[in-house]
Amino acid sequence: MNILDVLFLYAMFSIWILLFMNIVLTYFGYKFSMEVREKRFNVIRDMREFPKVSIMIPAHNEGIVIGKTLLSMINLNYPKEAYEIIVINDNSSDNTGAVIEGIKARYPESNIIHIETDKESGGKGKSNALNIGYSHASGELIAVYDADNTVNNMALRYLVYEILSDDKYGAVIGMFRTRNKEKNWLTRFINIETLSFQWMAQAGRWRMMKLCTIPGTNFVIRRSIIEQIGGWDPKAIAEDTEISFRIYQLGYKISFIPLAKTFEQEPETIKVWVKQRTRWVSGNIYVLSKFIKEAFKTRNTQIFFDLFYFFSVYIFFLSSILVSDAIFIIGLLTDYRITVTGNFIMIWVLSYFVFILQIAIALSIEKGESNFKNIRLLFVMYFTYCQLWLFVAIKGVYSYIKTNVMKLETKWYKTERF
Repeated sequence: MNILDVLFLYAMFSIWILLFMNIVLTYFGYKFSMEVREKRFNVIRDMREFPKVSIMIPAHNEGIVIGKTLLSMINLNYPKEAYEIIVINDNSSDNTGAVIEGIKARYPESNIIHIETDKESGGKGKSNALNIGYSHASGELIAVYDADNTVNNMALRYLVYEILSDDKYGAVIGMFRTRNKEKNWLTRFINIETLSFQWMAQAGRWRMMKLCTIPGTNFVIRRSIIEQIGGWDPKAIAEDTEISFRIYQLGYKISFIPLAKTFEQEPETIKVWVKQRTRWVSGNIYVLSKFIKEAFKTRNTQIFFDLFYFFSVYIFFLSSILVSDAIFIIGLLTDYRITVTGNFIMIWVLSYFVFILQIAIALSIEKGESNFKNIRLLFVMYFTYCQLWLFVAIKGVYSYIKTNVMKLETKWYKTERF
């Protein structure tokens, strides 16, 4: 057995571990989607309590999108006196402030609180902006939305209903959809990726283990928890994942209610996509390094499973794709060949079709997404979009190592709007 054989077996083993895990998660995600539909009627029929909610929206140079976002917040199906909209205009150099003030003047009853930061107090990333916004919040629940979100008018009602249903729910997350999915191939791939992740990983993990991870938008969290943990970690550029682990540490659960939907704008160019995803990778590695020792010390199953899942995605799966690509190229350019006996080519082909099948099942859960156009894209997704993740993963790891070795200040890249 030569080195190519060892690498090939590693790639196959790692890919199938994640495939099997995702098959199980897809099954539970599908079951959850069938069960959650009943809550649509419960919220309308049974909701009697409306605690005050502080909606926080960090905004740095968001003049293109912030107006539409605020209008969707103003039209939420929630008592007007029971929520406030806190916009943290974080050291913007465009017309973000003017747009906010224009909306505020047109809708004086909307209770919009406009906070402006300067170079000294702001411009230090989303975590810093959220901490500033939180210092002005008066609600017993805190909701967070990104500045490019067009929220369904029932979303906040669903989130609040769910968090009130159980004292052990420290936070509740909703679902995010791609607003500009028809723009080009990249946005269509992102749409498939985000839907499959949410139904597979979020819904599947919740149904299977009562475990979810907060995304960057469309969620509510108890004010008491923010007080306990001391706010958002300013060093975390993946602040959503980081705060999820601290909620686990306190013994709370993070629930998922996909009925609460928001539509967000995704990157429309490779350049913007690479910058955004690089930040995600680097930020999640920071979270892994921060909590991995804690997981083994406390034996917290929630933290341990999530760490294993992130490790599987960023280490096992991506390294396996890299190895399989390298073996393929070596086979084309040299005389080196795999000598392991057995029909491993068939196993690789089978893994490719299982990859397509599990995503197709996840898409079938979301109305209108299991169409010919998306299924056709699935067959090229592995060879195109997934390969781009290799570059992003390597770049993200390098960025994290460089920042820590050289003791550089963590920089938070804001996704460019279109």
